[in-house]
Amino acid sequence: MAVEIERKFLVANDGWRTLCVRSLSIRDGLIATEGGRKVRVRIEGDRATITIKGPRSGLIRAEFEYEIPLLDSNELLANHCQGRIIEKTRHIVSCGGFTWEIDEYSGDLAGIVIAEIELPATGTEFGRPDWLGVEVTGDECYRKVNLHKMAMP
Repeated sequence: MAVEIERKFLVANDGWRTLCVRSLSIRDGLIATEGGRKVRVRIEGDRATITIKGPRSGLIRAEFEYEIPLLDSNELLANHCQGRIIEKTRHIVSCGGFTWEIDEYSGDLAGIVIAEIELPATGTEFGRPDWLGVEVTGDECYRKVNLHKMAMP
């Protein structure tokens, strides 16, 4: 089973920008949620995926992601996400031996910048770069399902 071990932080300043190795635009649509589970469709550049995530148990959750045709993802975003679509730019940052994903949201969520790090194990130690702000891993306000709700017209 595929698992995700992820921690999330607000970003305190722009110091990460000099460490950015690439950036890409993302459109993210929430198809369904139930009991901490979710099904999401995403377009990253010219690649589309559908992802199923199980409920969290601490920092761990089951995650299954599959590539799907771009045409299908556009159909799902347009007709099956009920307006629960967000847009962001993901910046890939290499720092302290880890890869960080810095998400800069746009549209109704403009101004929200979140840093995420995926870890190989729950107890993995990592350095806290000076551009890292408050941890929001367990904060309900920063769960993707709630960000999707905030972005709805």
